[in-house]
Amino acid sequence: MNKEIFLNALKERILILDGGMGTMVQGFKLTEKDYRGEQFADWAGDLKGNNDLLCITRPDVIKSIHRQYLEAGADIFATNTFNANAISMEDYGMQGQVRNINLAAGKLAREVADGFMAEHPDRTIFVAGSIGPTNKTASMSPDVSDPAYRAVTYMDLYGAYKEQVEALVDGGVDIVLFETTFDTLNVKAGLEAAETVLKEKNLDLPIMLSLTLSAQGGRTFSGQTLLAFLASVQHANIVSVGLNCSFGAADMKPYLAELAKYAHYYISAYPNAGLPNSFGSYDETPEKMAIHVKSFIDEGLVNILGGCCGTTPAHIAKYPELVRGAKPHVPAPKPDGLWLSGLEPLVIGNSKQLAIDNCKFVTVGERCNVAGSRKFLRLIKEGNYEEALTIARKQVEDGAQVIDINMDDGMLDAVKEMTTFLNLIASEPDISRVPVMIDSSKWEVIEKGLMCVQGKSIVNSISLKEGEDVFLRHAARIKQLGAATVVMAFDEKGQADTFERKIEVCERAYRLLREKVDFDPNGIIFDPNVLAIATGMEEHNGYGLDFIRAVEWIKKNLPGAKVSGGVSNLSFSFRGNNYVREAMHSVFLYHAINKGMDMGIVNPSSSVLYEDIEPSFRTLLEDVILARRPEASEELIQWTIDSSKQLTKDNELANKKANNCKLSIGDCPLEERLENALIRGVGDHLEEDLQEALKKYPRVVDIIDGPLMSGMNKVGELFGAGKMFLPQVVKTARIMKKAVGILQPAIEAEQRLLTIKEGETDDCQSSMDNCQMKKAGKVLFATVKGDVHDIGKNIVSIVLACNNYEVIDLGVMVPADVIVKKAIEEKPDLVCLSGLITPSLEEMVHVTDEMQKAGLSIPIMVGGATTSKLHTAIKIAPHYDYSVIHVLDASQNPLIAAKLLNPETRDAYIAQLNNEYETLRASMNEKKEILLPLAEVRMNRPKIDWVSYHPVVPAQRGVQVIPYIPLEEIIPYIHWTFFFNAWKLNGHFSEIAQIHDCEACRTAWLAEFPEADRAKASEAMQLYKDAVKLLDRLVEMKVEYCKAIYGIFPANSDGDNIRIGEVLLPVLRQQTKKEEGVYKSLADYVIPVSEGRTDFVGAFVVTAGVGAESLKERFEQEGDTYNSMLLQTLTDRLAEAMAEYLHEKVRKEYWGYAPDESLSISDLYKVKYQGIRPAVGYPSLPDQLLNYTLDKLLDMSRIGVSLTENGAMYPTATVSGIYIAHPDSQYFMVGHIDEEQIKDYARRRNLSVAEVRKLLNKNISN
Repeated sequence: MNKEIFLNALKERILILDGGMGTMVQGFKLTEKDYRGEQFADWAGDLKGNNDLLCITRPDVIKSIHRQYLEAGADIFATNTFNANAISMEDYGMQGQVRNINLAAGKLAREVADGFMAEHPDRTIFVAGSIGPTNKTASMSPDVSDPAYRAVTYMDLYGAYKEQVEALVDGGVDIVLFETTFDTLNVKAGLEAAETVLKEKNLDLPIMLSLTLSAQGGRTFSGQTLLAFLASVQHANIVSVGLNCSFGAADMKPYLAELAKYAHYYISAYPNAGLPNSFGSYDETPEKMAIHVKSFIDEGLVNILGGCCGTTPAHIAKYPELVRGAKPHVPAPKPDGLWLSGLEPLVIGNSKQLAIDNCKFVTVGERCNVAGSRKFLRLIKEGNYEEALTIARKQVEDGAQVIDINMDDGMLDAVKEMTTFLNLIASEPDISRVPVMIDSSKWEVIEKGLMCVQGKSIVNSISLKEGEDVFLRHAARIKQLGAATVVMAFDEKGQADTFERKIEVCERAYRLLREKVDFDPNGIIFDPNVLAIATGMEEHNGYGLDFIRAVEWIKKNLPGAKVSGGVSNLSFSFRGNNYVREAMHSVFLYHAINKGMDMGIVNPSSSVLYEDIEPSFRTLLEDVILARRPEASEELIQWTIDSSKQLTKDNELANKKANNCKLSIGDCPLEERLENALIRGVGDHLEEDLQEALKKYPRVVDIIDGPLMSGMNKVGELFGAGKMFLPQVVKTARIMKKAVGILQPAIEAEQRLLTIKEGETDDCQSSMDNCQMKKAGKVLFATVKGDVHDIGKNIVSIVLACNNYEVIDLGVMVPADVIVKKAIEEKPDLVCLSGLITPSLEEMVHVTDEMQKAGLSIPIMVGGATTSKLHTAIKIAPHYDYSVIHVLDASQNPLIAAKLLNPETRDAYIAQLNNEYETLRASMNEKKEILLPLAEVRMNRPKIDWVSYHPVVPAQRGVQVIPYIPLEEIIPYIHWTFFFNAWKLNGHFSEIAQIHDCEACRTAWLAEFPEADRAKASEAMQLYKDAVKLLDRLVEMKVEYCKAIYGIFPANSDGDNIRIGEVLLPVLRQQTKKEEGVYKSLADYVIPVSEGRTDFVGAFVVTAGVGAESLKERFEQEGDTYNSMLLQTLTDRLAEAMAEYLHEKVRKEYWGYAPDESLSISDLYKVKYQGIRPAVGYPSLPDQLLNYTLDKLLDMSRIGVSLTENGAMYPTATVSGIYIAHPDSQYFMVGHIDEEQIKDYARRRNLSVAEVRKLLNKNISN
């Protein structure tokens, strides 16, 4: 099939691409044997998962999938070769099979296509050779400690892609398809490889390119924006560009619209079937997806439409009707300016199609040049790259839009230094956002440098100095590598110095580049040579004017060409007098830019503006630069001698004034420094600043009530507004504690003086708390009786403390009478009750009853994982005559507290709250669930085929104690989503854990977030970094926090009971009416006693908290609230990770019912394993007191775990539950139960109905 047919089809209609290959392969449930086939039966390693290999070992499967998509209506289908390259195949040791796989895939697909077209002569089918991104990236280092390192090079990628493309083309594909591109440098190597193969084979196949964007940020994984990516691939001969993967159709649309608006190619789109659910599967139905993609068609955004992850032939089958008669997208016009890019685009010239600013003049930073900066040269020679990068960063901060990099020095390995520095820049997004100019007189340095950058760069430079052949060869290679180039006005005769020579050389070079190389005129940047003036030699006086005249001529006569120049050369005669040099540059640029100069290599830090130069001096400079008077040069030299000292002095003073309070925080006023210390959570200079404050303020309390409390108030405001986040607030509290600790000796000394002065003892009795400090209010905190969980309470107390509330924390396990007594004594403005376990809900009701009886009218706030606004409205608030407020998030506490304590807002807020509660109660009455009779649901339990089920006899029976598990074994199992949730941050921030070791990945990830969310994402990144640091510390300390006890016992079910050994474990059954008519109980998955055979059930307790309390207390004694909370949240996560770790061990070894299981940790989170481990207190096993039943089986005290009266475990970082192995077993929620089951359960548990009501509070229907 030739290219012309494909292009005509794209113009006429929207073509349909196939859907997910991996999704379909999974549906065949292939085994290791399928992947091996006969040819690889004896292969040393595992091959399951190497889907590309199926083209050889199970071609019938792949043919079937291709055929299904064609029957669904696909015009284009992709070969099964996404990972069939030497780099990806290294995972299986199959690099040597790459050609065989691709050749087989191409031939197989060709056979399917030709066969289908023979059966359907009205259909034209195109085979696309699928080429994935490989599993390595050329733009980023996999080693966070070595950002210059690359696991793969451009030439590695080029070789791998060339081998794959050759085999696909030989196999008979019609199209070369690069898909799921995440690193532009990778695909640039691929595009070069493809074009080379096609040229060698004298073929002209269309090349399609599809990229994937990282999450919702609109950037590639390597950090580029869409426009930057387009700039980077402009040089390639591609037919279409598009998006695939990453998104469902709905989320893809805005990025697709942007691409369609600016790309001068045909547009493809193949989204996922929605977003993955919590189990990693895709739920979007064909019907729903069709609705979303219809807008792509209706709005003219696409030429090619398909599907990616989760899509099937059923999804694709919806497309033919949608595209029938629809008009295809019309590509945007070709760019009419010079597009450059780093991570972001830079457009030079009058590009009318772009909605971004086009630059009239581009500043090229000149300081990363070993020939022009002694400091930069020294740093490179010393290998001090970190400081060298600060020079690049400073230039970008000062306004440089391109960074010139030159490593040409006789004592340096210029290739090594150039590639190292470019790789380092790539790991610094604040630098790499701008394009680079690779500057060298050595061709090898330029070529190797271009192979390091993903963006569209500038080469500096090429010229005709070595003749036309070398000039054209270098230009062709620059074009192939996707860069623009500076062309020096230099030929075989030498440097062009006069106007006539400048235009002669530039015109000749332009003609050669356009006619011989077809070089994009927008990418030709002439440097007509800025030469030194006012040197004392008369023939040099016209150099400035000649350059400006040449600029004007080039812009008029060489369409599209740009003009640049090294501006600092102009003032070379005035070295040592920066003011004169900068003034000369300013005047020169003013006139050159007016004539069309596009860019210049300058110092972006220059602060001398054309308008600010004293008029008479400016006139003198213009006389010199424009050669208006022959004597002007001598006058400038004399003026410089006479005025240099005063000018230098004035300039330094001006600079110092301009930089006031920007040099460092130490230059700011004392009060601002103290506020900043709190807001930033950094106390490096706190002690010296407070010592200064003690000298300035008459009383210590004035420091606390003044700048410190001002900072705390600002923190409260920022947190309430969502501009500061919980980890920052906790750090603030730590700094405040540190500040008070530093001031404590002064407070005590002040008090001693006051006590000996008659009549002054009332001002400050015995502690700082009695000093006249203005508090926003007093709040009493308690975790209710029977509950030991306090992290939520601690978070809220810190937030309120940072909002200037006095906090009284009664701790955990606090009985109702203690809370009431303390409330009467302290007269707080608020009482905050916290609880995590279900029985705590009933205890909160009890506390409110007792407060009501005591006649208190203090507002109550309730919070915790099991609490809800609905529960508060229905179960707690009716017991109390005053306000009971449910608080979902810590940030709401200060806002609610402020409303309750302000007489002007209190009544209105309480009235609003009461109305909300009434509405909730009314809605519950309207939406009551239907609960079926207990007998009926027991009749409709899951149907299990017990006859064919043969339970695996455990490898280990009885109780086993694991006294210590090394922390490093558990850490990989941490589910970071819930860690971030504990810190009141969105769980999607857990993505950072997967890319923590990749600096560039982290930067790209951060850039994905909208500006409003970036601060929160940055704080999440810092929180994760702190968590990893603390975990590393714990590993280094060899702490023995992680312990486990488990047992696997003979068991049977008996109705809704599970008999485990000699112990009876009653469980609950679902009663809420369901469409499917199946009502589950955990007992359903254990062999009934009536079967006459024995099954097995396990029990476990794991803890990660034994011994952690001492470290937590040490943190608190040191005032380090942040690390105290960090430790608590981490041990909670470690306990859950322990549960996951131990369950895996049980399945594979200790019980051994799934010895061949091979799942990733991500798969474990998605519950892809056989069996379940329901935890006590969780939805399918909600009775917290069942921990006492497990204790009878295991004796959890053997690992240091104890129980409260309500069944809560201590340490709190502890998880308990049971193991069930049946393959049909699954997690579920019991949900609401009726009075009949409550009584039945009470009988089976040997408890009173009242006790069961308290235990199952959340399961009782209202």
